[in-house]
Amino acid sequence: MVLLAHSAQKGTPEQCYRDHVQAVSRKSLANVEGALNFFSGEEKEKDALLHAIGSGASLHDLGKVDEKNQVVLAKPGFGGRLPVNHVDAGTSWLLGKRALNGALLVYCHHGGLFSFSAECKKQDGRLAFRDTNIADEVDENLHEYIAKHRGVFDLPEVKEDTWALKGFSLRLALSCLVDADHHDTACHYGGESPPKTIAPKWEKRLESLNQYVARISVAVTERGERNRLRTELYAACADGSIEPALKFCDAPVGSGKTTAVMAHLLAVASARKLRHVFVVLPYTNIIEQSVEVYRKAIVLEGENPEEIVAAHYHQADFSDINSRQLATLWGAPVTVTSAVQFFETLSNSKTSRLRKLHELPGSAVFVDESHAAMPLHIWPQQWTWMQELTRKWGCYFVLASGSLVKFWEYSSFSTSNNTVSSLLPDSLRRRLKDFEEQRVVYPVRKPPLDRNELIKLVVSKPGPRLIILNTVQSAAVIAHEMKKRNENVLHLSTALTPKDRKRIIDLVSRLLAHKTMADWTLVATSCVEAGVDFSFKTAFRESCSVTSLIQTGGRANRHGMDMESEIIDFRARDPFLNKHPAFEDSRAILDQMFDEGLLHSMSPVEAATESVRRELARNDIIQKAKSIQNEEERQEYRKVEKLTKLIDTDTRTVVICRNIINRLLTREKVSSVDLLQNSVQLWSNKVQNLGLQCFRYFPELYYWNYPYDPNFMGYMEGLLPMVYQYTDDEYGLVI
Repeated sequence: MVLLAHSAQKGTPEQCYRDHVQAVSRKSLANVEGALNFFSGEEKEKDALLHAIGSGASLHDLGKVDEKNQVVLAKPGFGGRLPVNHVDAGTSWLLGKRALNGALLVYCHHGGLFSFSAECKKQDGRLAFRDTNIADEVDENLHEYIAKHRGVFDLPEVKEDTWALKGFSLRLALSCLVDADHHDTACHYGGESPPKTIAPKWEKRLESLNQYVARISVAVTERGERNRLRTELYAACADGSIEPALKFCDAPVGSGKTTAVMAHLLAVASARKLRHVFVVLPYTNIIEQSVEVYRKAIVLEGENPEEIVAAHYHQADFSDINSRQLATLWGAPVTVTSAVQFFETLSNSKTSRLRKLHELPGSAVFVDESHAAMPLHIWPQQWTWMQELTRKWGCYFVLASGSLVKFWEYSSFSTSNNTVSSLLPDSLRRRLKDFEEQRVVYPVRKPPLDRNELIKLVVSKPGPRLIILNTVQSAAVIAHEMKKRNENVLHLSTALTPKDRKRIIDLVSRLLAHKTMADWTLVATSCVEAGVDFSFKTAFRESCSVTSLIQTGGRANRHGMDMESEIIDFRARDPFLNKHPAFEDSRAILDQMFDEGLLHSMSPVEAATESVRRELARNDIIQKAKSIQNEEERQEYRKVEKLTKLIDTDTRTVVICRNIINRLLTREKVSSVDLLQNSVQLWSNKVQNLGLQCFRYFPELYYWNYPYDPNFMGYMEGLLPMVYQYTDDEYGLVI
């Protein structure tokens, strides 16, 4: 009888055990070798990785040869759980050989990384990393399993481990195996194609970028100091030193960091022969804007822009076998992704999220608007991983922001001696700082306002005007109320799909360029706070934090041409403008610094640094940071994942586009790009309360069945009638 790995499904024949194990072994080894090309750590760790992958990949599905499992796999259409947990057999055999690293990969390749303390509780550790329900049965049949395996595939050469994989190296090894397993399974069922190798061509891309920037410079009508500084910034970045591998760039808003830092990373990638460049951004709409620029600037003639510059928006990693085809991986030469995707991949325990991690070694990474990348207490552990990536895995990082905080200089955050140097020469930094201080419009503070008072204040100020609110609901209410008053208003928030947001961003850009059209307002959430090339006459910001207010200042008088712009900080007191609880502490610090006059006397970087110093004075931040580091050291990987969530929310992907919904309902193939462009993220409790349904064959995806306005309200078109039925105390949810 032919041993099976997967059953026949909807016109696709079964897959034999030998073919699957062979393919997974081959690809997982290729994955780890690709990463090890950039490894400069100890030889023992390298050997441990290769040995773990070799043994783990060979035996990852050993339990499937159990007779009960084979009977089920022979049934066409089977897609459920096997009667005998198939990971336990390979785990048991490798543990018996003291090959712990390989055993851990087999044990985790479906369930994800473990809690070490939970494993130690299994019969006082005697059954750690085993399925206690079937351990005796599996051990009794283990000799039979091995004999069947030997009949179709060689047993791996196994030796006792002398180096324990943990932390990043364990996640990397698991990524290599999981990617190979998921990929071969998806290929068999037609959900994925063999990976396409794309030559990075870094030198040619840098040449193309240079030409693009030169064309833009010729087309710019603005002259004077601002344009000279941009030109000098680009040249300094393109020619900047590639040592050390940790850099910072504190150039102010509007100085051209998007292209300048990319020029530097392309030069680094060329010199170091790297395989990927990552651009990490805090908000999805900045991703859209940056992707558009990079595709115009560095994609060569005849290339597919989506293959060269990949855009990874909100979460698109799925553990369900039918959803793997929708997963976005990190194989493109340049990937523009969110801080949530990037940093939560480093800290994750789930196989679906870890699958792409092995692509990170040998990469140059640009963390733009780094002040907004994550909460402060998460930085210390992430910083530890970043240092490991630069020290041992050939990575290169640039952290940039117009309100940059050098958190690595605080002893409570980093005890490492790793050098972090400026990407820019000090003389240029001083001139950029001097120009920024001339451009900055110092903010004013208003007392608490209800929605009618806020709208009255907004329309009394010269336009074009920007209002940034703390929640999607608040932004929708203000936009809706202004439209009822016949005001010229646009709305931009994550209530709209990425595709619809892009269209509105393009419209805003055109309106801002049309100088004679001034009497209009953009109502938005923090998605326009940083990195977006908008410059309004007047900007309003609902009280949030010092850095948020500074960044809002970058959306007014952005290019330093209008000395009459105004930035207004306000608080809301209205039952329909709901509060965001995460901002209470940062708002208190903002109030303190207003009261002390520091926001008028300090430069933006000084004010941002002072606000962070005050936040660090609170012991709970330091304690939270130490807790993450302690749990990582104790190998409590599931706790680490939970503690390092950048946005502490439980969200679901909800598909909006009716055409995409119909295709998924009928199990048609949908590309990850189409999925991401036409969906939104909603809180899980909101999904439940609204009664949204998941797709039968894609249970981690939901579909929208309420009104949706692609040009204005987005999904809030369907929710606003519900909002107006409740007061803040009764409604109580941040949308």
